[in-house]
Amino acid sequence: MRKNERTKAILRKLHELYPETECTLDIDENVFHLLVRAVLSAQCTDVRVNEVTAVLFDKYPDFPDFLTAGEEEIGRIIKPCGFWKVKAHYLYEMARMLKEDFGGQIPKTQEELQKFPGVGRKVANLIVSEMFGVPAVVVDTHCMRVSGRLGLSCGKNPSVIEQELMKILPEDEWAPFGHRMVDHGRAVCTARSPRCGECPLSDLCPSAGKTGETIKKGKKR
Repeated sequence: MRKNERTKAILRKLHELYPETECTLDIDENVFHLLVRAVLSAQCTDVRVNEVTAVLFDKYPDFPDFLTAGEEEIGRIIKPCGFWKVKAHYLYEMARMLKEDFGGQIPKTQEELQKFPGVGRKVANLIVSEMFGVPAVVVDTHCMRVSGRLGLSCGKNPSVIEQELMKILPEDEWAPFGHRMVDHGRAVCTARSPRCGECPLSDLCPSAGKTGETIKKGKKR
């Protein structure tokens, strides 16, 4: 099967498996909230980030409140997210830059968003795709791992993988594809023990039965 045909078949199957896919970070109408959640999600589960930010935003709902609170108070609340001192500094500086450099408005381009501390291409793509409707591929660890195993990308650098996926996926699939990679990476194609014997994509996957501690035909190798 040619790569473009296999890509289409993978997309169809992913739609069947995860029809209602969405970002697992909580999203409301406040762009700053998602930016904060995305920064906190580094080395932390989305579930914990959502729990912590529910408390954080209840007390300090927007960026001017972060400036009033200060780094120490922000850090006290976000401590369960890990690396809290660095992240508290990032969030305080982000709030300061929003006030002093951006007139209180979150920028709408990946390039400008990456001027904020703690914001790389992955976070910037998440913000523009979820909040501003700009097509973008969010390449996180799940997307890197699963798209590589499926033979849809071969790069090791997230930027390279992003470009590879943009070339083979329709624009309207860019953002949801990333979410479905997270869904499949958590449910089946896990990092250490992918369940290839149970995977509905195994007939389309060149890595089926070949990765790590793969469970093949229902038994662990």
